[in-house]
Amino acid sequence: MTMNVPTSNEIGSQLITLMAALMLVLQLLMVVQRMLLTNIRLFALQSLLLAGIAGVVAYINDAPHVYVVAVLTIIGKVVFLPWLLNRQVRRIGITQEIEPLLNAPTSMLLCGGLTLLGYIVARPFTALERLGNNTLGIAMTLVLTGFFLMFNRLKALTQVLALLTVENGVMLAAIALTTYGMPLVVELGIFFDVMVAVMVLGILVYRIRESFDSMDTSKLNQLKG
Repeated sequence: MTMNVPTSNEIGSQLITLMAALMLVLQLLMVVQRMLLTNIRLFALQSLLLAGIAGVVAYINDAPHVYVVAVLTIIGKVVFLPWLLNRQVRRIGITQEIEPLLNAPTSMLLCGGLTLLGYIVARPFTALERLGNNTLGIAMTLVLTGFFLMFNRLKALTQVLALLTVENGVMLAAIALTTYGMPLVVELGIFFDVMVAVMVLGILVYRIRESFDSMDTSKLNQLKG
């Protein structure tokens, strides 16, 4: 009687699937969570899982450039950006999203539909995945729910977090495909573009707070002449 010992590819695939699923769970928690500091922590955990997926892919496929992506993700999205956003929240003194456009039950129902749509969109490309079952479908769901989060929340800081989760979804999709990530130069360009965008948006959040005593982006309508 012989025992089938899981290969490194099979173990890696299971780890990637598990971490990708946890990323989706954290995304759904962000959709219903109103506390800004908690949302920032959820984003940091999601980014840590993304770095873990990149690390597993790099190890299984001997892809050193994906290690670089994993390290940059930890430095930028797990450490630096959460610190910057925490600092911004404490500086402006608003810690809670008061009134999203849609309530939590409606948001979860809609996110369920977006999850189904994400899997439908990704289905034709699932044959391209070598590691992680349905990882591409989860990546598409992260992108769609990230855009929904941007639409559903009025606070500028929450919209910044939503933008970052969209970028996490795009990066997960890139890692899930056969290329195991885009070329390093492209990945670095996207990474630093997002970093600069978040810092600029952080300044904008502070200016909105200073001008309107609120982070509600709908207040910008008052600037119309």
